[in-house]
Amino acid sequence: MGSSLKEAKASENTSSKPPGIRFIEHIRTSTVVSFKTYQVTVLAITFLTYACYHATRKTPSIVKNALILEAPALNSILNNSPPWPRKPLSFRSVKDRRISSLTVDNGWAPFNGSDGTTILGQIDLAFLSFYSFGMYFAGHLGDQLDLRLFLTVGMLGTGLSTLLFGFGYWLNIHSFYYFLTIQMLAGLFQSTGWPSVVAVVGNWFGKKQRGLIMGLWNAHTSIGNILGSLIASALLDYGWGWSFAVPALMISFMGLVVFLLLPVSPESVGADRDHDELKSHEKSNAEVAEPLLGSGSKVVKENAVGFIAAWKIPGVASYAMCLFFSKLVVYTFLYWLPFYISCTAIHGKHLSDEAAGNLSTLFDVGGVLGGVLAGHISDRLDARAITAASFVYCSIPALYLYRSYGETSLFLNVALMLITGVFVNGPYALITTAVAIDLGTQRSLNGDSRALATVTAIIDGTGSVGAAIGPLLTGYISAKSWNAVFTMLMTAALVAGLLLSRLVLAEITSKINLTSSQANSPIRPSTALEV
Repeated sequence: MGSSLKEAKASENTSSKPPGIRFIEHIRTSTVVSFKTYQVTVLAITFLTYACYHATRKTPSIVKNALILEAPALNSILNNSPPWPRKPLSFRSVKDRRISSLTVDNGWAPFNGSDGTTILGQIDLAFLSFYSFGMYFAGHLGDQLDLRLFLTVGMLGTGLSTLLFGFGYWLNIHSFYYFLTIQMLAGLFQSTGWPSVVAVVGNWFGKKQRGLIMGLWNAHTSIGNILGSLIASALLDYGWGWSFAVPALMISFMGLVVFLLLPVSPESVGADRDHDELKSHEKSNAEVAEPLLGSGSKVVKENAVGFIAAWKIPGVASYAMCLFFSKLVVYTFLYWLPFYISCTAIHGKHLSDEAAGNLSTLFDVGGVLGGVLAGHISDRLDARAITAASFVYCSIPALYLYRSYGETSLFLNVALMLITGVFVNGPYALITTAVAIDLGTQRSLNGDSRALATVTAIIDGTGSVGAAIGPLLTGYISAKSWNAVFTMLMTAALVAGLLLSRLVLAEITSKINLTSSQANSPIRPSTALEV
């Protein structure tokens, strides 16, 4: 009975074998690809895939400096600061920046007016609103369709929409509604990415060391941001259209790689799990798990979990709302950090637009460290909520220190930016990967991995609503005060931590009960977070 049920689920989840793999098998008939080789292939392809997604997503934040003539905050600095001698590579004097702004690069209508930051905030809102809206549907569709084909269409569509935004430069387009429409389409196409890649990785890996593996794998977010920043900054001097065109071609190429080579699941390529992997996988699906809050009835379903039912899975709503505020902070940095750096006099000097974009990548370097560290700590402690909450609370003083002392010197700015990146990105990476997979594959779902993309979409989709609000508010608030922007970010981080309070208490209670049980019995009881 159990075997037939597993076979039925495998049949449901089976996707067509990628043509590239079929071709390799055809020319090398004697070669049997091991399960580990498929796992490495999946990690590599999905890593590069989502890095390309983020490279295209990062580009607008770098191009902002070329589109805006003079933001009000920057205008005040230009008119009141004394000139500094021009430095090679990194620094331009305030006078040089004013001359460059007025005679070389006058911005790009409709973004170069006094309300330029507000208009760009609206563009960001359009993208992220359609991204979060599409995320909910993309997750459910991803559970029903061939993820390889679904992801390919999303990547090619993302490449096309990114390229069309860049065409605005070459075709001399100045219509606000043109750029607005393009970003709406880009948001819909980009929403296919995250639920799909997480579901694919979840199909190939069990719970063992999931936090560490996902922390390392989730570095694609920061690597993509860094890559997008460096490419966009380097190409600005050739015209901002190229800053969009190159990332567009990159993600389109990776879309073809996904179509040709990505194995969606072991069943899709007829791969046999290694003995240890199979044992770990079956154990993670067979263990009896308690609800995340330590009470309540189990949700048992034979079929793929629906959208409403997925919201009722213990822990999903709490983590989704936490990510709402956490992602608000992350995406405000993603979209506005280069512009903030260019508006800030670091040790009395202003960075060039290119240098500001390059310097902003250090936030993402900290993000890589934060994601790996959060995943490793959560694995060692077996406590996702405690780890996430700790990082969120630590981000509050980090944000305060960066705003207060980041302009003191370039060295201090770099150090504080790295620290802020660690604590801001750590919980974001943990919740969107290891936690989402834990929740989407827990025992209460009867081991049905078809819920994975839906749960992932709910958590990241809700987070993306916050991601849309943060940059929009920043566009309005930054024109008045950057102090107010950072106050908003610190408040959001505080609320994110408080939303995890019940889960943190549940984990602490579970640890206490576990310690007491171990003192009285050699049999280890299941913990609140086991799946």
